[in-house]
Amino acid sequence: MPRAEFDVPGRSRGLLDVFRWHYLLRLLIRTGVTTRYRNSVLGWTWSYVRPAAQFLVFWAVMGLFLDLNRGIPNYAVYLFSGIVVINLFSEAFKNATTSIVGNAPLVRKVFLPRQLFAVSAVVVAFVHFLPQVALLLVVCLFMGWIVQVSILQVLAIFAAVILILLFALGLGLFFGAVNVRFRDAENIVELLLLLATWASPVLYHWTMVAQAARTVGLDWLTELYLLNPITQAVELFHYAFWYPVTDTSRSTSPVVADMPLAPDLGINTLWAFLIGLVVFFVGQLVFRRLEGRFAQDL
Repeated sequence: MPRAEFDVPGRSRGLLDVFRWHYLLRLLIRTGVTTRYRNSVLGWTWSYVRPAAQFLVFWAVMGLFLDLNRGIPNYAVYLFSGIVVINLFSEAFKNATTSIVGNAPLVRKVFLPRQLFAVSAVVVAFVHFLPQVALLLVVCLFMGWIVQVSILQVLAIFAAVILILLFALGLGLFFGAVNVRFRDAENIVELLLLLATWASPVLYHWTMVAQAARTVGLDWLTELYLLNPITQAVELFHYAFWYPVTDTSRSTSPVVADMPLAPDLGINTLWAFLIGLVVFFVGQLVFRRLEGRFAQDL
């Protein structure tokens, strides 16, 4: 057998090894999905309970107490379509960050592509996201979504999911590698996730940010805000789910009627994908540079 067909032990080819070790990736995904609710009475019902509780709290505080329920038509659909996107990002980002430390026994004892843990964590988050988006879809179907939606809006759903997964994986690789040596990374991630909900148009409409930026004479802040990949993903979900079931043009209230689609949604989505790719490649670069010391640091 020629020497060229042998691999040098411990040499990683990055994410290419994830596809090569796809059988192990499937095993990690199956383990992550089946063990999450092990010994739980409600089981997969928790995938609905948590977003439902989140929705009720935000709807009561923002919708009723702050009166956004009147300011934004079909506020329940608007709110929940943003919450499911944030939940996908939060779970994927957080789980990818802790994936190496959480699998320390494997990392210390055997060699395998370490990126497998981060990728499997993101895929598991996507699996847990499916019941939430299915619930959103059922609600929208009862509101006549199927007769109003266009092919472009259906494609926007897939674009938003891919954008969030790409962005979360890139950040997860970066913070996951740093977290092996400096556990402060987990606390930083918690702070970022706390800000993610408020830094995106989940609880409010993007025009409120534009109005505030215009008031202080910093219109460029709106452009920067709309380039945030999470903001674009949320707006894509609003475009796909909320706009088809909401006819703002018939409203007599000037507050309600002034709910335009985010400007340059298509172009800004491409820019958001570019930002996501840059974050992904930086995260992969940092991960590969630090993974040689994972076993020692753990």
